[in-house]
Amino acid sequence: MTEPAPAPAPVADRADRAQYGMCAFLAVLGLLVIADALGTGQATSSNDPIGPRPVPILLGALLLIVAAVYAADVARGGRGEPEGGEDVDPTSPIDWRTVLLVSAAFAVNALLIEPLGWVISGSLLFWSAAFALGARRHLLTAAVAVALALITFYGFAIGLGVSLPAGVLQGIL
Repeated sequence: MTEPAPAPAPVADRADRAQYGMCAFLAVLGLLVIADALGTGQATSSNDPIGPRPVPILLGALLLIVAAVYAADVARGGRGEPEGGEDVDPTSPIDWRTVLLVSAAFAVNALLIEPLGWVISGSLLFWSAAFALGARRHLLTAAVAVALALITFYGFAIGLGVSLPAGVLQGIL
């Protein structure tokens, strides 16, 4: 005699497995962040008395806490609500023109960032992405793109101490 095929797992069981999978992912990520932080040297200076370890260790610990709280919520029957989403039709076709234009903008940025510098290549990236996504006030879009590029350039330089390439504007910026 053949045995009947097992009944498919109820949808709730599959959802729980997915939820627990996300908990496991967060926990593993937290452990990896902590392990990487502990492998970082404890170099301190008068400018940075605490060194590079505390922030990643704190973030890793927070990831572990979130994973544990999330797992406890799932175990108690907590379920996430399906996203209401925006007014999007999931059956509509992919807008390949937009995808290709934005991809091209990123590719051009990658090629031009060293020779032209971040301000010029970033401005082109921001303007191109806005154009691809439907912006048609070109002069305003260009002004906003240049402002964003300058803000990020100086934000990285002053706020983070990271120099983005200046390119042809070296000595001007």
